[in-house]
Amino acid sequence: MAVVVWIVEGTWPACVDAAGAHAPYDAEVVLLHVAPADVPGAAHGALAGLLGRGLPAPGRPGPGGPGRDPGERLEHLADASADELLAEAAARLGRPCTLDKRTGRVEREVVAAAEGADLLVVARDGDRAHLGPRSLGPPSRFVVDHAPCPLLLVWPEPAPSTSTLPPPPPPPH
Repeated sequence: MAVVVWIVEGTWPACVDAAGAHAPYDAEVVLLHVAPADVPGAAHGALAGLLGRGLPAPGRPGPGGPGRDPGERLEHLADASADELLAEAAARLGRPCTLDKRTGRVEREVVAAAEGADLLVVARDGDRAHLGPRSLGPPSRFVVDHAPCPLLLVWPEPAPSTSTLPPPPPPPH
């Protein structure tokens, strides 16, 4: 059995605990972290500044140069953060697992990583105070709608009361 566990800051402990509780001990568990590519990309663009003013003219000092690109710094910080998060998740799982660190469109990378898996573990990441469709943020909704395998959808904390269900639709005319 192959199980992919989507590791996201703030909700990962519930996913790891669910995998530990529901996947057989001999399952091949993959802890997956995906960093969005758009944040460092925007920072790379910020260095260029408005109409290229952020880059120095040839032969003139300016904000550019080695080690000055904020996109590179963000990439390094994101990479270190992912390593730390995956290490904490692996320690919490307490059994052999594979760590998979990706960068890209988060929802699409998660769906791609789940191809061929027997189970994908995902946490609710939207409005966690109410039951209903808003308990899933856009990336998680995409993953739930497009997962190529069965998935286990978990609450990061105890689920809200059924009294938080949205009202029923009005009766037809």
